[in-house]
Amino acid sequence: MTTKAERTSAYIIEKVAPIFNKQGYIGTSMSDLTEATGLTKGALYGNFENKESLALAAFEYHSKKLLAAIDEHLNGPGNAIDTLFRLTNFYRHYDEFTAPMGGCPILNVGVDAQYNNGHLEGAARETLRTIEGKIALVLENGVNNGELKLPVPPLQFAKQLFTMIQGAIAMATISGDRKYLINTIAYLEVLVKKEIKK
Repeated sequence: MTTKAERTSAYIIEKVAPIFNKQGYIGTSMSDLTEATGLTKGALYGNFENKESLALAAFEYHSKKLLAAIDEHLNGPGNAIDTLFRLTNFYRHYDEFTAPMGGCPILNVGVDAQYNNGHLEGAARETLRTIEGKIALVLENGVNNGELKLPVPPLQFAKQLFTMIQGAIAMATISGDRKYLINTIAYLEVLVKKEIKK
């Protein structure tokens, strides 16, 4: 059973996470946070040591949601190809998934924090590496089961695959045109069928 303090902290994180994700660490003011939560600055600092710890908790909240969604798609039935296509289908609708978050947390926080918050930058990098590792495991299992043939080691291929996905997310975000995402996912599916499926 959760305590009142834990419930308050969870409420704060849920309310402020999209704000930090949209506006960035520097761009988010304490008044933005008090307005979103309906709590005083003192109440916020009563639950979090400082703005940085709150921003980190907010990113971790979104990161856990993202990783849980990816796990849900990777852990379904079928072979490695089925699993990869569930993942690509998830990313085909990624902008819809991340809309309530204020956009892609890896992209937003990773870029925003690069020069002003080492802890947030590190957290974004860790999430990125975790996703690459999950993709690499699917690829490795596919190779071991005789379903896939890879021109490079699984982790290297996973990094290339995720680079294309994340790049498409960036282009779709910057341009406001989701075709960058849709077309890249379609291309990746063709690539998987033609190049690595046995």
